[in-house]
Amino acid sequence: MNRILLVEDHERLAQLVSSGLSAAGIAVDAVQRIDAAWSALQQVSYGALVLDRGLPDGDGLTLLNRLRASKLSVPCLVLSARDALNDRIEGLDAGADDYLPKPFAMGELVARVRALLRRPPESLPTEPGHGDMQLRPAEGMLHCGDECVSLAASEMQIMLLLVRKGGDTVPRSKLEAAAWGLSDAVTPNALAVALHRIRRKLGAIGSRQKIINVRGLGYALREDDLAE
Repeated sequence: MNRILLVEDHERLAQLVSSGLSAAGIAVDAVQRIDAAWSALQQVSYGALVLDRGLPDGDGLTLLNRLRASKLSVPCLVLSARDALNDRIEGLDAGADDYLPKPFAMGELVARVRALLRRPPESLPTEPGHGDMQLRPAEGMLHCGDECVSLAASEMQIMLLLVRKGGDTVPRSKLEAAAWGLSDAVTPNALAVALHRIRRKLGAIGSRQKIINVRGLGYALREDDLAE
């Protein structure tokens, strides 16, 4: 997934980094604080994290330590003015996959982020599934037995989150964040339209899995005979 989370409190620098990565085809959600970053990481399956250290609510490595303790394996590049050898060692020991000191060349940052995005995710099986259906994210395909159908990128992110929850209810806001990120404008009916398309595709391949609306709470993936 070519969407990354940028945690940087310097507004002008965040804009420059976001523009440079966006020009390279990498979507960016940007936040300024550790607490906002932690919330975003609970909602969106990011391909990578670009993390500053000097943030208003603490050292960015606090977030990284929390991520690794929670077994979240999103690749992380630390982008920091703290460029001494001991600082770089500290960042890598905390679980960073890469460490780029400021100031930096945009081309190098883009190349390093692309390298992180090429790494296969460790938090999910290569082909996650639920019941009789299986997802193949690398191919953008949804399978059931010998039947298959393609999913749009937003549809795949919705299904990945529903599968990851294993039948538990997922709030609407989290599905929207997974599909379109935090910084994109989402129309009020965008999720309803996407869910309608996915339901049709599940039916087209003969899957017994249904996406049900749990009134007032969100949506869940259930077997046909368990759906209400």
